[in-house]
Amino acid sequence: MKLSQSVTYAIHAVLRLAENHEGSPVSCGRLAEQGKMPERFLLQILRDLAKQGLLTSTRGGGGGFTLGRRPDEISLLDVIEAVDGPLNPGLALRGRFPAEVGERLYRALEGVTETTRQQLRAVKLTDLMLHSKEKSAAARDKAAASDR
Repeated sequence: MKLSQSVTYAIHAVLRLAENHEGSPVSCGRLAEQGKMPERFLLQILRDLAKQGLLTSTRGGGGGFTLGRRPDEISLLDVIEAVDGPLNPGLALRGRFPAEVGERLYRALEGVTETTRQQLRAVKLTDLMLHSKEKSAAARDKAAASDR
C-alpha cells in the first residue's frame, strides 16, 4: 500500500501532537518546521483533520492545533480517510471487462479493501508513538530482570 504525501504529512503531524506532553496548541508553523514540511500545504491537511474531528483548532496568538480525541481513539484509518477520503476498490471496471468478470474482480477487490480497512482501524496512534514503544520495551526489560 502506498500512502500519499498528504497522508504522510498528516500522520507525522498527528504523532507530533499526540506526543505533545504540554497539551497546549501547537502552531502549524512549528509542526511544519519540526517535520520539514511545507507550511501552506500542511495547513490545508490540518484543516481537513480538524473538519473530521481528529484535531481541534484554536485561533489567536497562542493558537494552533491539538488532538480532538485521545491518541488511543484515533486510528491510522481515521487519518488516511480524513485526508484522502474513503478507501474503496478504486478500479474503474465498467466497460473494461465482460460484466461477469468485472463483477467478480470488483467483489475480490472489495474484500481486499475491507480487510485493509480493518487492519488500519486496529492501528492506533498510541501504537506508533515513540514513547509508547519505549515504555513497552522498558516494561518488558523490567519484567525480564525480575524473572531472573
